[in-house]
Amino acid sequence: MFERIKNDMVKAMKEQDKFRLSVIRMLKGSIDKERIDKKIEITDEVVIDVLAKELKIREESRLEFSNAARGDLVENLDKEIAIIKEYLPEPLNDEEIDKIIDDAFEEVGASTIKDMGKVMKIITPKIKGRCDMREVSNKIKIKLS
Repeated sequence: MFERIKNDMVKAMKEQDKFRLSVIRMLKGSIDKERIDKKIEITDEVVIDVLAKELKIREESRLEFSNAARGDLVENLDKEIAIIKEYLPEPLNDEEIDKIIDDAFEEVGASTIKDMGKVMKIITPKIKGRCDMREVSNKIKIKLS
């Protein structure tokens, strides 16, 4: 996945697509920073984590800019979000999320809110970067109460 980002960066340079190049450079820089800060090897999981963080930041900024009626900034963020989403795995739909949650409940035998940590521990690696974790957490809380 990191190789794909580096190859796309070279492609954007050759095509002189300055906006795309700047977004890809930012992603690569964030991934490199994560590698250096945590002293880890770059894996697809690390790349997905970093991309998910960057996407979340932009989605929150987009909301703020749209509330402030800054259409020009919203438009740029929409383009950045689209580029970041190209590298993330296909998002899960509600039925797939519910199935993963149900399977985790069966595996753990969850029945009280105290079991939430156990359920999240099983679910997180399967869905990270593929859906909003707050939404998943809320579904689990509803199911446990």
